[in-house]
Amino acid sequence: MNFAGLVFDCDGTLADTMPLHWQAWQVIQRRHQFHFPEDRFYSLGGVPSREILTMLKAEQRLEINPIAIALEKEETYLAMAGQVEPVHAVVEIARAHEGLLPMAVASGGTRAIIHMVLEKLGIRHLFQAVVTSEDVQNQKPAPDIFLEAARRLGVDPKRCRGYEDTDLGMQAIRAAGMDAVDVRDVLKLRKA
Repeated sequence: MNFAGLVFDCDGTLADTMPLHWQAWQVIQRRHQFHFPEDRFYSLGGVPSREILTMLKAEQRLEINPIAIALEKEETYLAMAGQVEPVHAVVEIARAHEGLLPMAVASGGTRAIIHMVLEKLGIRHLFQAVVTSEDVQNQKPAPDIFLEAARRLGVDPKRCRGYEDTDLGMQAIRAAGMDAVDVRDVLKLRKA
């Protein structure tokens, strides 16, 4: 198929940030005494922290402010963000298409953090649009963030290829009608 646009998730796809996010979550869950196991953290990749905390509050009957604690988690992560490295195999794909196809980032993260990560990695200039959790109402696995990225690129979603590293993200790409590439498979092939 001839694609007219590429859309990339950021955390875990372009940037190897998930281990750092997990470290930040560990600090926050100890501080506020709630339970959030690592396997669940990874299964919720792409879901904004405020929504995860809202779920945990309801499930564990916590007396917390999800917005305030989400901000605290982001501050904790930001203190570690200088350690962020690229996911080289995926960044290479983006670099190979620079100037050939319009490209966007569609991330469940917050605008300030995603822009900071892209700048730190020296790849912000590759993308004509950056869409974050703050730009859409419905988060992954809803297709909204990928549909908005395609809209900003001016490309029909059916003519876009999306790159993701989580099951929820893959559902969102497929629901948007895009061709979906699971970067976990790309990374396995590179290691083989």
